[in-house]
Amino acid sequence: MDLTEKTLQKNYIYKGKIVNLRCDDAELPSGAPCKREIVEHPGGAAVLCVREGKAVFVRQFRYAYGEELLEIPAGKLERGEDPMLAAKRELEEEAGLIADLVPLTVLYPTPGYSNEKIYIYEAVNVREGARHPDSDEFLDVVQLPLEEAYARVKSGALRDAKTIAALLLYKNK
Repeated sequence: MDLTEKTLQKNYIYKGKIVNLRCDDAELPSGAPCKREIVEHPGGAAVLCVREGKAVFVRQFRYAYGEELLEIPAGKLERGEDPMLAAKRELEEEAGLIADLVPLTVLYPTPGYSNEKIYIYEAVNVREGARHPDSDEFLDVVQLPLEEAYARVKSGALRDAKTIAALLLYKNK
């Protein structure tokens, strides 16, 4: 059975700095018309860095949730940017670390309404660099023993999806 839905027309409602919002006219596999609300996002890149049994995180306030979250270093891709280069940039900007990267996975965080993809890497051959966060970025670097990070995932204290995915993939590799 073909499950493909066909886009008939893309209707942009909003075009912003980070996301665009569409309400498309589409067609279901049965031929019936439907609407599909889509948030276009250029994607992101994230890095799990483990050094001497400790994972490197950044703690920052996330406005959409109204709370501070603990996350692996990550950032938005510029349109057309190579995800690995973006991940290297974010690791140095946010954590002050330089590394070679090994792909872990590509995560689809919200497939019901967004086309965002997050490219997740593992840092290897890690060395010191210089932190230089963006002017609108306020964060602390936090290192946690891996077992504590896993315990925070299990207890629900660590809630960021890309961070949970990276930790669980690392634990099970």
